[in-house]
Amino acid sequence: MEKLKTFIAEWESDELFVRAHTSGSTGRPKEIKLLKADMRASSYATNTFFGINRNSVVGMALSVDYIAGKMMAVRALESGATLVDIAPSNDVRLPDSYGVIDLLAVVPSQLKSFISHAEYAGRVRNLLVGGAPPAADDLHVLALLGYKVWISYGMTETCSHVALARGDDSRRIFKAMPGISFDATDDGRLIVRAPRFSFKELVTNDVVSLIDASRFVWRGRADGIINSGGIKYVPEEIETLYVPFIDRQRFYVSWVPDAKWGQALALIVEGGESDIDAIAARLSAGLSDRRRLPKRIFTVSKLPEASNGKIRRLTPEELYLK
Repeated sequence: MEKLKTFIAEWESDELFVRAHTSGSTGRPKEIKLLKADMRASSYATNTFFGINRNSVVGMALSVDYIAGKMMAVRALESGATLVDIAPSNDVRLPDSYGVIDLLAVVPSQLKSFISHAEYAGRVRNLLVGGAPPAADDLHVLALLGYKVWISYGMTETCSHVALARGDDSRRIFKAMPGISFDATDDGRLIVRAPRFSFKELVTNDVVSLIDASRFVWRGRADGIINSGGIKYVPEEIETLYVPFIDRQRFYVSWVPDAKWGQALALIVEGGESDIDAIAARLSAGLSDRRRLPKRIFTVSKLPEASNGKIRRLTPEELYLK
């Protein structure tokens, strides 16, 4: 609560910007300055999309240290909505003092709480998930329980999300927020066009399949692409292929040096007692394209994380794995 009060005081000051920190999941965390005018433009788009007004209740189970938490506060302040500040935890508990929450912002690691508390489906009209792509299995269960889930796409530099995908959409098609449009570079990186924002146009490091000016399918990070013998692999796409063969363990795809191909796919699995041979056998039996099999599989007791819980995609070499 004290952090929220401090942010509100910063928001209501005469400064033209607020300070925020990037997550550190794709590099070192850094402090950046965000224009309040951009944050207002972002909050207006979200409030318009979800119909948030002075009669609404919005909530956050996130730290106000990061942009997602800051923006939920701004949406409430700008619309006049009631803000429910829930202690950040993977075990989210909704306070009994509030009834229905119109919009609640969370991260993927908190979704298990809502699966465990099925009764929350009647108390949250819209569950907004950001920070990292949520697991398809979690989204499927949440839909069966009656939750309406939205997956956000955005970054600190865009003041939170610029597009949303429905949690029950298996294709995960992201649609532009009001006032936003999209294009793509020749190498497939997303271009965000936002006339109401100070940056006007932003070329991202995200590789997408562009459907039209308002819709795209996210494929992965351009700066994470693995080039193996001239074939370019997007780790996030390979990971979707591996999911059925890895038993409810967290993992990510990285690379190891290869004398012949330059880089080769590597799999890093959380759980020091994991049976590497069994994982390799399931992948080999399940994937017809042998090129997509990992050359090496590593296990760690815990995947590397940024301060906000996002996985840091360190290579095996960076993790001192051999």
